[in-house]
Amino acid sequence: MLKINNLRVFYGGIHAVKGISLHIPEGKIVTLIGANGAGKSSTVRAISGLVKAEGEIIHKSGQNLIGKPSEDIVRLGIALSPEGRRILPQLTVEENLRLGAYIRSDKEGVQQDIEWVFDLFPRLRERAWQPGGTLSGGEQQMLAVGRALMSRPDLLMLDEPSLGLAPILVREIFEIIKHINTLGKTVLLIEQNAFAALSVAHHAYILETGAVALEGAGQELLHNPQVKKAYLGG
Repeated sequence: MLKINNLRVFYGGIHAVKGISLHIPEGKIVTLIGANGAGKSSTVRAISGLVKAEGEIIHKSGQNLIGKPSEDIVRLGIALSPEGRRILPQLTVEENLRLGAYIRSDKEGVQQDIEWVFDLFPRLRERAWQPGGTLSGGEQQMLAVGRALMSRPDLLMLDEPSLGLAPILVREIFEIIKHINTLGKTVLLIEQNAFAALSVAHHAYILETGAVALEGAGQELLHNPQVKKAYLGG
């Protein structure tokens, strides 16, 4: 799906991503975990075209995404559910979902996909005409994921989907992530909740201060003593 070679991101004099290389295979869940400032969000923002970057982000079509406008990247089948959800609070749930389909002109298909998102997240169906700002934190996260799905992506990137959620909602969100993957979507998951992320990921990269410190199968890293000590509390 994506091969990332020597990716570098700078914010002024700050070197946020220091030449990392990643492989995101089609149909898999890949996770990036690490502390705040590790470079996780900068990596997905670079993939999305939201920040300037150097290096290579090679899409399965053979195109290098570096320097491409965000809209073109969405058209290639890559969507981001950003950290902090970023829904529009004054718009209804359904209006937020329709915004996720802004690149599409197939009205019938868009309506079908809204129904599909409502099937994935039944609570959103119940609140279809409520302003997004009136939803709970968990419901807003569901809306953010649903909005990203409305562009019909092949690669769904989720930036901190469990942030600020109660444990029961974290479990629900991760079950939905696994289900979305079984539908053929590739998932790139950015998480500080290392246990939850490694439990669902096929492959994982641990980032520290903008560089890859460790990589391996999700289950392998879940039982790695070094990872347990640093990220899993024991």
